[in-house]
Parts: sequence; structure tokens; C-alpha cells
Amino acid sequence: MTQALPGIDVTTNEPLGLYVHLPWCVRKCPYCDFNSHPLKGSLPAEPYVAALLHDLEQWSGSIERREISTVFLGGGTPSLFSADLVGGLLEGIANRVGLSATAEITLEANPGTVERDSFTAYRAAGVNRVSLGVQSFNDAALKRLGRIHGREDIDRSIRSLARAGLDNFNIDLMFGLPEQTVEAALEDIRLALRAAPAHLSHYQLTLEPNTAFAHDPPPLPADEACWEMQETAASELTAAGFHQYEVSAWARPGRQCAHNLNYWRYGDFIGIGAGAHGKLTDVTGDAVTRWSMPRQPRVYLDQSQPPAQRSVPPDERVFEYFLNRLRLREPITRVDFSRRTGLAWSVVEDRVNEARDRGLLAVSEDGFRTTDLGWRFLNDTQQVFLP
Repeated sequence: MTQALPGIDVTTNEPLGLYVHLPWCVRKCPYCDFNSHPLKGSLPAEPYVAALLHDLEQWSGSIERREISTVFLGGGTPSLFSADLVGGLLEGIANRVGLSATAEITLEANPGTVERDSFTAYRAAGVNRVSLGVQSFNDAALKRLGRIHGREDIDRSIRSLARAGLDNFNIDLMFGLPEQTVEAALEDIRLALRAAPAHLSHYQLTLEPNTAFAHDPPPLPADEACWEMQETAASELTAAGFHQYEVSAWARPGRQCAHNLNYWRYGDFIGIGAGAHGKLTDVTGDAVTRWSMPRQPRVYLDQSQPPAQRSVPPDERVFEYFLNRLRLREPITRVDFSRRTGLAWSVVEDRVNEARDRGLLAVSEDGFRTTDLGWRFLNDTQQVFLP
């Protein structure tokens, strides 16, 4: 059973996100290292929603003076849960914690699990933003990735979004796919733009440990080809009026993902569901606590194992802050660093100067920004701030 955080005063006007993990999927993709579990038998949807709401109740005392500004239903494949169940979950959330009347409420959806017109029902349930896991518009590429959907399913989902009037949606695309050419990657971008999304996520396929692709690697494009895919996509998206506000995230003006922005700004969030993570900071910023829920859905459902909790020491706070903030095009200021971490700027000044001298950070009127070189070699930039 989840316990409230003792001694942590989280009274603040800063945004507070709520991440809800719905862990089941139809089939595990060979590149996926997320905490997702292939569905075997019937979906235990109602007991799981009840466990989520019970979980949230345990945190309500710690956040009673804060308002949830974003809700993100992630997975797994959340669209395996019916619109009625999602509506009941969102209603239960609003009854237990302060939920902003203008909260961004995102549902991750797989085109292979969304039935015709269902986005109308999800919108009626309270969802006002959708992240559609397209990955590619190419049927052969999708098959190679182990996806259960095809181009026809994608087109049907996009038409369903339009009928529902859900114009605030993201298309998830991957590049650097097995044997993908630069032109094929660019064609995915052009087809995505034709769907008129408000937001586009553009990730390079990486071989993560403990995945099927890591054990049996497919033939991937060379690094130079992947860089060209990224650069040509950037040109196409910029010409279409999108702004790259994060390494892998592009948005039309005013359509950034508020939930993810809160993560990248080192903000606070509650995490409920199997394997979900959370982070809370006290009002002065001198205590940061993280927790994680049991990963296995069965263990989470029986509520027998408490979450793992720990206080984040100062040197880790430094790294966590820069690990996230360096992904953004926004400037990093001394005031923001101290407010978010509770630490003096002098703690990191030497390392910031080192990154500047290496051309990874640049000084501007409003703070420090990641340079183009720093973005291209982001891992090197972030490693400057390792403990």
C-alpha cells in the first residue's frame, strides 16, 4: 500500500503532473524496453482502475494544496481500455485530487487497437489530447518493427481523430529503422504532416539492452545516414511551421506537450500504476523524493508490496536537472537551477564553464543554452554533470 511522504511539504504553485501507467499491450515489440506486458487472457480493467484510484488516494494528503495540471495515460497500450473505463478513471481522479479545469489529458493510442469512431467516445470521457503511436507509415517497416498495425489502421485512426474534433494530437515517428533509406524516412515525415498533427515526436531507433533487437540486431542505417534523416526532417518540419522545442519533440505554436515539458523542467509529478515513478519536492527545494511502484501488474494489483522510496542526494539532483533541462531549447538560468534543486549555482559553475569551453553550451542574455554541437552530442553534454 502506498504511503504519504512524511515531512515533505509540497505546497507550491508549480505545475504538478499525474502519470497513469496502463501496462498491457497486444504484443511486445522487439525494440521496446518499457514496462509493458503482453496481454494473456482477459484484461483485468476494472480491478486495475480500482487499484489506481486506491493508489492515488494514498497521495492525496501530500498534494492536497496542489492542483493536477496534466494527466498522461501511458503504457503499454492505454487504448486497450474502453472509453467508459477511461471516463470512470478520470472522474475518480477528479473526485480524489484537485484537477485543473483546463488540465491537459493525454491518451497514448495504438492505431491497431482503436476501433472506428472511438476517439469521439474518448473525447466525451475527458481526453483532450492523443499521442498516436504510428512509428512509420510504411507497411514493410511496421512489420519489421513488430507492430500490429498497418497503414490502413493509421489512416482510419487519423480520420477518427478528425471526426472527434481532436485536433490536439501527436504523431510518434521513428527513424533509423532497419534498412531504411533517407528518402523513406522523409516520406514518413511528409505523410505525417499531411495528417495535420499539432505535435510530432521524432525518435531514432536505438537497440536497448534486454530487448529482442539487442539480442538479434537488425541491419540499421549508418550513423551518417541517420544524421541526414534527422537534418532533412528538421528542414521539412521547420518549413511546415513546427518548432523543435526538445531534442525529439516538434510542435506548432502553443501546442507543446505540457506534461512532458514539466518532466524536462525538472518538475514534480505523481506516478500511479505498475512500474510508475513519481517525484515530489518540498517548498524550499532542499528535499527531493522519488518513488517507484512494483513493476509486475499482478504484484501491483494485490497491493502487497509498497513503493520503493528514496531521497535524492544533492549530486544526483545536479545530474537529474541537467539530464532533463539540456534536452530543451529553453535557456538555463541560475535562478531556475537553484529553485528546482535547492542548490547554489556555485555547485555547478565550474562544470558549466567546462561545457561552455568545449562548445557544448553557449552564454546568452537570459542564461545558458545548448549549442547545435551540444545537441548533436547530447550525451557528452549531459555527462559533464555526472556526479
